[in-house]
Amino acid sequence: MTSETSGETDAQPLAAELLGTLLLVFFGVGSAVLAGEYIGTLGIALTFAFTLLALVHVLGPVSGSHVNPAVTLAMLLAGRMGPRAAGMYWAAQLAGAIIGAALLFLVAHQVPGLETSDAFGSNGYDDRSAVGLSIGGSFVTEVMLTFLLVFVFLSVTREVTSRGLDGVPIGLALGAVSLIGVPLTGASVNPARSLGPALFAGGDALAQLWLFLLAPLIGAALAALVHRVVLAPPGVSRGPVR
Repeated sequence: MTSETSGETDAQPLAAELLGTLLLVFFGVGSAVLAGEYIGTLGIALTFAFTLLALVHVLGPVSGSHVNPAVTLAMLLAGRMGPRAAGMYWAAQLAGAIIGAALLFLVAHQVPGLETSDAFGSNGYDDRSAVGLSIGGSFVTEVMLTFLLVFVFLSVTREVTSRGLDGVPIGLALGAVSLIGVPLTGASVNPARSLGPALFAGGDALAQLWLFLLAPLIGAALAALVHRVVLAPPGVSRGPVR
């Protein structure tokens, strides 16, 4: 991530984060928008899980395949990244999510009779939750679901990047939280994943977006704190990525 001559963040990891987030949104959210009535919650959860597993395997050695601002925040708080690198990761992730949602929006409009307004795979609470989960319940749910995903991410990696079989537990964690979270809130656990679809859904999706930006970040911060207390080896210094 560091250029020894210029001190600037390399473009390749940022391109990997943009591409990875784009693909996660297009395929994961797309499974809910385009095929949700056919594959159900299980199919949606497996799509998110398999997509992230593949992305960690392919893009992990390049950028870590965070594809999630909450994961990047945890990496920053764990001392594995510097603020500049984290900020550039966030920009790439948000851009990728918006592009992925835009491409999905174009595809969805080619399906006759498919309604995209106020839904479009966005997250929600109260009457926008499949089970009518309240705002408080939704907030706690998103914090806990993100906590699990990010805690696993921190635990199976040792630096900002990830390698080899790291994608298996990470993908399984995303599958598990999606199985639980899809009927409750739509399973955000990722501010970028929430932002992209909400921009195109509009209306109440945008009005409720704040919860799905804030709660995952709180969950990630808690995961970084607990990981430091429970699992981080004492006295081990991991050089931050600047």
